[in-house]
Amino acid sequence: MSGRQAQGERQAGDALRVALNARAAARAQIGGVERYAREVTRGLVSQNPQRYRVVTAPRGLAHRAGHIWEQALLPTLARDCALIYSPANLAPLGSARNVVVIHDVAALACPEAYSAAYVAYQRRMLPAIARRARLVITVSEFSRGEIAARLDVAGERIEVIPGGVEPRFSPAAAAGASAAGQRLGIVGPYVLALGTASARKNHGALAAAESALRERGIELLLAGSERGYLRSGDSSLHRLGYVPEANLPGLYAGALAFVMPSTYEGFGLPCIEAMACGTPVVAADAAALPQTCGDAALLVAADDPPALADAVLTAACDPGERARLIARGLRRAASFSWAATASATDAAIERLLQSGRIDSRRG
Repeated sequence: MSGRQAQGERQAGDALRVALNARAAARAQIGGVERYAREVTRGLVSQNPQRYRVVTAPRGLAHRAGHIWEQALLPTLARDCALIYSPANLAPLGSARNVVVIHDVAALACPEAYSAAYVAYQRRMLPAIARRARLVITVSEFSRGEIAARLDVAGERIEVIPGGVEPRFSPAAAAGASAAGQRLGIVGPYVLALGTASARKNHGALAAAESALRERGIELLLAGSERGYLRSGDSSLHRLGYVPEANLPGLYAGALAFVMPSTYEGFGLPCIEAMACGTPVVAADAAALPQTCGDAALLVAADDPPALADAVLTAACDPGERARLIARGLRRAASFSWAATASATDAAIERLLQSGRIDSRRG
């Protein structure tokens, strides 16, 4: 092969490379969006290392300070790539090469749960990014419908690729439940809720469940971080704060039940992680949660605190119902894997690369 032929093949290969925007994956505290970003980035590189190149922001630019990096520097850092894959809702607006994962449009649907500045930024950016993107990916059919309606994007331009479950979330995690509880200061039996301190998480609706559980010597614990752009709802629950990754499987596995009463979720990954650990799940019959949980959870109206309390008591204390929910939950969780998420994402990107619709401009 001549030097000119080799150079031509290298250039052709470079033209089909994809930059992975790893700004969200670099964050120290992990929520559902960050986990999706980390696991899919890891999976794409593992499954197709010749195609993907990770572009990482400095740790100090992983959050709000990194918007300028993402908008101004990322396209330049990825100038040798045909596409830029951004897995955490935002992407460089000026680029014509975006594949973007929009998990939900919660800031537009539930503006009361966010700061005014955050809502204004999302209202300005999300529609423009979604309409310009070469491909929009989301995590549920519910979110596909929301994006199509609220961002004015044709539904056929949106591909649904749900998240997965790591192998460490399994019934075997029960062996570490006691140690995790000790590290987190947990004494006695508990039911777990997990989510950021946001009004749309609807944790205030669990007051009746908290009272009913306390009468039976069971505590209702709330784990999750607080973020500056979120407005939290009223909640009297015992807060654990952000739980380090090493403690999370044991925390799920040690719970008598897991409850997610959210009024708006694009997917609801903690429900699947709890199921994978063999923990019965109660969830709101709202947004994407029925699609995510299927028949493996007790689904209750988010605005009915007494019904939520009854369902939580059943999941935590009724042996027959617990056994049924655990069995169904394990089967449900087994249908989600990060390897499958990465494989479906790679296949969608492959179809786009082969479609001839890639803009040759390096914007």
